[in-house]
Amino acid sequence: MHKVIRVFLFSILSLLGVAQAERIYLGIDVLEQSGFRAIAGKRVGLLTHPAGVNRNGESSIDVLRRANNVRLVALFGPEHGIYGNEKANVPVDDKIDPSTGLPVYSLYGKYRKPAPKMLEGLDALVIDLQDLGVRSYTYVSCMRYAMEACFENGVEVVVLDRPNPLGGLKVDGPPLDREWRSYVGAFHVPYVHGLTIAELARIAKHAPGWMETPETARKNGKLTIVPMRGWSRSMLWTQTGLRWVPTSPYIPDVSAVLGYAMTGLGAQEGGFSHGIGTPYPFRLLRYKGKSAQEVQSALIAKNIPGLSYRIIKTQTTAGAPIEGVYVSVRDWQKARPTEISFHMMQITAAWESGNPFQSVKNPALFNKHVGSSAWWDEINQRGDQARVTAFVQQWSQQAANFQRQAKRFWIYQP
Repeated sequence: MHKVIRVFLFSILSLLGVAQAERIYLGIDVLEQSGFRAIAGKRVGLLTHPAGVNRNGESSIDVLRRANNVRLVALFGPEHGIYGNEKANVPVDDKIDPSTGLPVYSLYGKYRKPAPKMLEGLDALVIDLQDLGVRSYTYVSCMRYAMEACFENGVEVVVLDRPNPLGGLKVDGPPLDREWRSYVGAFHVPYVHGLTIAELARIAKHAPGWMETPETARKNGKLTIVPMRGWSRSMLWTQTGLRWVPTSPYIPDVSAVLGYAMTGLGAQEGGFSHGIGTPYPFRLLRYKGKSAQEVQSALIAKNIPGLSYRIIKTQTTAGAPIEGVYVSVRDWQKARPTEISFHMMQITAAWESGNPFQSVKNPALFNKHVGSSAWWDEINQRGDQARVTAFVQQWSQQAANFQRQAKRFWIYQP
């Protein structure tokens, strides 16, 4: 009986998702429906990746190529490349796209910021990248660097908007201290920022100090936004009915998107692993030398709002049997996604002999991801006595303040 009810509910939710998808048009869809008005008659480059698709799953590359009034002359690829098959943190070379014959300029190789020669002859650079809604995911950094280069070289920027898969209302985690701005943190936003990629582009364009480019270039640079139609801030990806296309090798599904926001910071030091190499990336927690029961008990003891934990047995992608703790979101409204990562760090300090954070080889890299010098000082000095709850409460207040200030850049309402 319970199984029948679950199947019925799943069917209803699936139908609702399909209905939502019929009403949601991505930036690339809106651009095409307008007759490509924003870029008509222009020579354009396209910065994209495999997740850059229209609502029907067709590549934005193909959509632009078939436009009779647009000339697509170059492709630009972010981290993982335009094919999405390059490993994280591995430089990508320029190449010729075998499918189109177009040059592909890598923005994750010799250059992170497009060189002037890459932009020669372009009237506009179209950006169609699917973000995760998390500060340390590099696609928004790639966008900002590309915007800077375009503004400095008189090339228009056209951003095709896409949903924030975590929705547009949840804002959480530490803000980015200015000293730690880098390619894994190019925007001064909370770790979970609650904005779409086009809204971030608007901030970069209109808010002083968010771009590393001359103010005259920023002010004179031309930014065109092609917004979505049918999406609202209250929508999570699972409510859009759209099919998720893997944005990188370790983000194969929407479950991993949420997991990345939750546990992505927590396994930087010590014995925690967060499911990479299993069917549950960023959701399955294990700790070297500790049983799944011990990990589960330690997490339950932290009383983290909105989360629950269950032990599951599965296999690695290589086929080896493993057991771990799966992190579930019981109540999204109550959950502060990043909180668990900082409790994981505190558990690490308790379980390791001595404080492993006092011997971190590259604290700068740690801080670039977390964004907070204050937290580094706390976990480095206090170890398992680090005041996680106090920091989480402070960050929550800062996140709420940020959201109030960011509302003037919102394109969509709840």
